[in-house]
Amino acid sequence: MYLRAGVEIDGAQAAPERRTPRRAPIDYRANAVLLGLVTMAVLVQLIAWPFLLRQWGASVLWIALPLVVLTPTHWGLIHESIHGQLLPQRRLNEWLGRILAIAFVLPYDAVRFGHLMHHRFTREPHDRPDVHDGVTHPLLARIGYYTHLLGGMYMTELVLPLLTFLPARWVCRLVARALRSDEPVAQDVQRLFVGFAGNQDRRVRMRRDWLLSMALHAGAFYLYGAWWPALAITMFLRGVWLSVADNLPHYDVTLDEPERARNFRVPGIWRPVLMNHHLHRLHHRYPTLPWTALPALMGEGGAPSAANADVGYFRAAFRQFRGFGKVR
Repeated sequence: MYLRAGVEIDGAQAAPERRTPRRAPIDYRANAVLLGLVTMAVLVQLIAWPFLLRQWGASVLWIALPLVVLTPTHWGLIHESIHGQLLPQRRLNEWLGRILAIAFVLPYDAVRFGHLMHHRFTREPHDRPDVHDGVTHPLLARIGYYTHLLGGMYMTELVLPLLTFLPARWVCRLVARALRSDEPVAQDVQRLFVGFAGNQDRRVRMRRDWLLSMALHAGAFYLYGAWWPALAITMFLRGVWLSVADNLPHYDVTLDEPERARNFRVPGIWRPVLMNHHLHRLHHRYPTLPWTALPALMGEGGAPSAANADVGYFRAAFRQFRGFGKVR
């Protein structure tokens, strides 16, 4: 379900989006080029690379590098589909995003719901993986935080569809217990997540997509044979990249910062690879604009704040390893 002004997300009224002074069309050519690159990378990873490894051995292990580097591009295309900006045809836009998610072993319905909830409830209690909740033992909390950074977020999304094989009432109870709170906003979040967990249509789609992902990757591991660790390590590194990038624009962000997100600097060569996700504050301000439209808005009040004007994207990514951030 797309995030639009006045559109409901599972029965809850979405916060009105801020409109830009002009409409921005989808850049079909840019999306097609990136789709071609990601499609080629998927075919290489799942089909071609195992044959190359058998033929030339360790000399072609370097192929892992471009496969990992294209991780944010693969996610970025799924992200554009979530916001309805990959293609204008709604059904085709969704199915293309779903296929990309299956190839990444991501549950499209859960990722879409979670991302739109993230836009609506940015940095609310359930959306602060970098903040200690004050209840968990500090040592366990730190272990959990660094596990989240080093691939844990991706692993959670990978196994999340297993919950759809359990009775819906059990899952709803688990979700309600996990998100239990006395705060009004948190109670709204709990209600929405419980509603999602019990939605039968989405449960069916998530089971189907997960089984397709498992079948696809089981076939790939079979093709790799003795070289299967190459595929496993590449998938793990892609998961680490996705996990590190997940909360990067919100790390240590105070609740009074605009959009509760930040923009960062990045060398020009990385902008199409990241699909301008370094301009994350702008994306939160204008969530329905295509990724190619964000740079033009930098002169319209979208420049990074003075405190972050000189912070590079990758430097900020490593800064997360300092430990917990703060909410002030």
